[in-house]
Amino acid sequence: MKRKPPDPRAQAKRAALNALKRVQREAARTGVELSEWEGEFLGSVEDRVNTYGRAFGDPEKGAPGQALSALQHRKLKEISAKAKGEKPQMARRGFSRKPREAEE
Repeated sequence: MKRKPPDPRAQAKRAALNALKRVQREAARTGVELSEWEGEFLGSVEDRVNTYGRAFGDPEKGAPGQALSALQHRKLKEISAKAKGEKPQMARRGFSRKPREAEE
């Protein structure tokens, strides 16, 4: 008996829910206090993924077949790094002029 190919939307939904639960478990295990905004973000994203299968309404904000938009995914990674106790990465700076040296 042949099986049907897996549904990519269902896979994306499961992956997003697992990632959200993983971050919450990691924060609880390490004892890191998430801010009120971060806790509300995780809860609202989880509710929207459970209800609609994805956490964003505008298809321009994320790849087709994905459950989280690009910005939601980035914020989830930042919260995950905070829960693990990792230091935030240094912000990149653009090119700038060298300071002029005083002429003698």
